[in-house]
Amino acid sequence: MSATDHVSAVLSSCSGLLYALRILRTHGMPASSLHDVFRATIVAKILYGSPAWSGLCFAADRSRLNAFLRRCKRYYYCSSDFPAIEELFSDADDTLFERFVYYPAHVLHPILPEKSEQPYNLRDRRHNYCLVEKTSVLNERDYITLILYKNSY
Repeated sequence: MSATDHVSAVLSSCSGLLYALRILRTHGMPASSLHDVFRATIVAKILYGSPAWSGLCFAADRSRLNAFLRRCKRYYYCSSDFPAIEELFSDADDTLFERFVYYPAHVLHPILPEKSEQPYNLRDRRHNYCLVEKTSVLNERDYITLILYKNSY
């Protein structure tokens, strides 16, 4: 399983949106407003559902997404210090994790493993859930497994 087809579809759709941004720029839209439109359209399209599929991206998929973002920087559709795709994915993962860990009525809260009750103090982690066993390559790329092991070493 991979997200290559999804990445191709997203990049194709975002390339069409670049035309709209170019038209807005030629009609005199200021750069700050153009950056806002870029975030609201292109970044939102790339990050939609990214916690579900970003773990299945290969390095080639991530490099294609980064190349697209570099092209957007070159055309001044976003600021020059816009983060790379890995940082955007990481922020989206962290935001979703915070939402369903601290909100028990969230639809994803029941799939969390049970909490670990350790009688001794370990170093601090972002959560106190038991780590799930990595049994296969697909299991290692699962969102819950990735986020539970993130920053745990």
